Amino acid sequence: MACFLASTFLLVLHTGVSLNSMDVTNNEHVTSPPPPGTSKRAPHSIIIGVRKGGTRALLEMLDIHPEVSAAATEVHFFDWDENYSKGLEWYRELMPYSYPYQITVEKTPGYFTSALAPERICAMNSSIKLLLILRDPAERVISDYTQVYFNRLENHKPVQAIENLLVRNGALNMRYKAIQRSLYDIHMRNWLLHFPLEQIHIVDGDLLIHDPLPELQKVEHFLNLPPRIVSSNFYFNQTKGFYCIRSDGRERCLHESKGRPHPAVNSTVLQQLRSYLQEHNRTFFRLVKRTFNWQ
Repeated sequence: MACFLASTFLLVLHTGVSLNSMDVTNNEHVTSPPPPGTSKRAPHSIIIGVRKGGTRALLEMLDIHPEVSAAATEVHFFDWDENYSKGLEWYRELMPYSYPYQITVEKTPGYFTSALAPERICAMNSSIKLLLILRDPAERVISDYTQVYFNRLENHKPVQAIENLLVRNGALNMRYKAIQRSLYDIHMRNWLLHFPLEQIHIVDGDLLIHDPLPELQKVEHFLNLPPRIVSSNFYFNQTKGFYCIRSDGRERCLHESKGRPHPAVNSTVLQQLRSYLQEHNRTFFRLVKRTFNWQ
């Protein structure tokens, strides 16, 4: 389906002025002269989610490719009104410098579950290539809880057992945001209103964890990148229990907050969650014409 807003209209949507007359002096993001021949450009591809699906791992692994320039932080431009109101030029200024032969990639996991992000991204670039990384939705719920749990502990805030959040009065708590984020079919329908399925490449987050190279090669093909990522770019870290990255003579692993062990969940509650998600999963499989090995 065509975008609801013309791409050119986005440039004046919030400011009422053209890009040429915008104030683009954003000195806080300029710490040194840019490399000669580079410029800041709007993304050619966006990793739209899903939260706790492996977006950071995907971005850092993709950043190995010499023809990829990755934004360092989550921008939240299309899902946060306060940022979107600042205009497209503000967004572009937050992108990294890149050479003409490179593509710019941004990732913000909140885009996938945002009601407004699909239309806004389509208005910017209706032909943009989107990357969506998903994992078993029940495991994603538990990972979502785990992140919030540790964040609250670190900030000396009270925490609850996951069962108390998943179940209220004996029934699954459908108002729990972690569950809502795992209803992939509902969010996917919104994206398919604005983009054809061919523009959305789904990365299997469960496979990326266990064998990253094949998933990265599929992404290279989708983005029309020459194959540059190889098996020697990854090594398994026995201590951390997941793959780390080797590139340009350096080795690096994801932040220690990634890959935290999940809490044990009451088996009855977990089965209740999985049973509820099954129908949503089947609907999602029909939408994307593909199945995943989710329990």
